[in-house]
Amino acid sequence: MQEIDFRLKKVAVVGATGKMGAMFCTRFANAGLEVAKIDQPLTDDVLQANIAEAQIVLVCVPAAVFNDVVKRVTAHMKPPQILADITSVKVQPMMQMQKAYTGPVVGTHPLFGPEPKVDDVRVAITPSEGCDAESARMVEDLFTSIGCEPFCSSAEEHDKAAALIQGLNFVTSVSYLALLADKENVIPYLTPSFERRLKAAEKMITKDAELFEGLFEANPSSQDAVRSYRSILNIAAGGDINVIVERALWWWRFTDSTGEVHQ
Repeated sequence: MQEIDFRLKKVAVVGATGKMGAMFCTRFANAGLEVAKIDQPLTDDVLQANIAEAQIVLVCVPAAVFNDVVKRVTAHMKPPQILADITSVKVQPMMQMQKAYTGPVVGTHPLFGPEPKVDDVRVAITPSEGCDAESARMVEDLFTSIGCEPFCSSAEEHDKAAALIQGLNFVTSVSYLALLADKENVIPYLTPSFERRLKAAEKMITKDAELFEGLFEANPSSQDAVRSYRSILNIAAGGDINVIVERALWWWRFTDSTGEVHQ
């Protein structure tokens, strides 16, 4: 492998034909970076030719093949090249990357899909323990260059938050709708608010259920999130709905009676 010019000029994207990988390839190229597009077949020749001289190797592949792909990719990397990923869980993938590679490892989680809105461009950055600040900053710069808003976190903090936001949203939605399944007698009573909830859950359950199931199983904080939610349901079962409402009002703590938001 040739010596790496360690300035952000080239990024190698593994999984370049997937929805997220393809989106990032386009955006990185539009930002003026050289982009090496890597996808199947992941032969040694393909990997060697495309990873050479890349400052960052960004792995954008499904969780089911992640560990195997990381092993293949890192066989052609050497420090100070940076290994990064975009998986929606971080503790397990970070352990797998650190086990496979001795160089800098920086996890990321773009909190948006392949067609993000302009204001939905936050990216969680989770540097591995011992990762140098310059490597973490280079990954932040990579995402900043395409208009994203990176923020730093730990893998553990990330997974706890993801279990509450992504995992619990999926589990509670699918559980609620499963409860009502086959109850034909409730159909005449459907309200606009229920219809809105049903519509919001449609893609998540009919198209992305396998993805969310995998994320739930891979996230070590998933069960804790469910137990926390169950404790809230226990309060409801006891009849103290007002207690839950008071807690839920936290989300509108800066809103007055007119609907205006105040800091």
